[in-house]
Amino acid sequence: MSQPKKPLVQQAAERLRELLFAVPSGTRLGALPELARRFGVGIVTVQQAARILEHEGLLEVRRGPGGGYYGTRPDDAALERAITAYMRVHPTSFEEAADITSLLFNELVPAASACRDEGLRQALRALGERVDACNTEPERGAFEIEFQDLLFEMVDRPLFEALTRVTLRFAETRRFPLIDGSRAGIAEWKAGRRRIIEAILAQDAELARFEADRSNRRAVMGGLGRI
Repeated sequence: MSQPKKPLVQQAAERLRELLFAVPSGTRLGALPELARRFGVGIVTVQQAARILEHEGLLEVRRGPGGGYYGTRPDDAALERAITAYMRVHPTSFEEAADITSLLFNELVPAASACRDEGLRQALRALGERVDACNTEPERGAFEIEFQDLLFEMVDRPLFEALTRVTLRFAETRRFPLIDGSRAGIAEWKAGRRRIIEAILAQDAELARFEADRSNRRAVMGGLGRI
């Protein structure tokens, strides 16, 4: 049994997508009439196909002299906007975002243990030496940002980073302290961060995952239980 033929707009969108991926970003693909002739479809069909690719961040329409359709590539900010919009349209709870963030962290930490860049490892070692000075919430927040950024450098997985940053930003919209702010809670946070950093520097992925789960995810889940 033959597959049903795809609608003309979908066919045109696929051909346009193939065309723009075959050339460098910023290349002029042609004006509307040119593309209609090239694809053997009407102008309206090309316009509708172009709108699909514009929404995907793959196409830019320029007016005036030299105008036409230009291929482009979505950047990190575009990806974050798209995912954030999806999360707003499909209501996501703060609890779910915090849960996802902690799960991603559990994978980020052992992945960082495979890093062999001595400069990054020295930076992580130096960061670990500063954890004892983080006594206030702003100080701990600044430490966490620097820690996450350094881990992203050590892992170098762009999609993983984008997903983590989006969920982190969403979770931060609810200003509820997930980490116990008592003296004992702060002491445990410091000890946990030291254990995670030591496991990464020891290049022990299993220990790093264990410490991330023990010192981060369980603490986050405990904080959610207080909401």
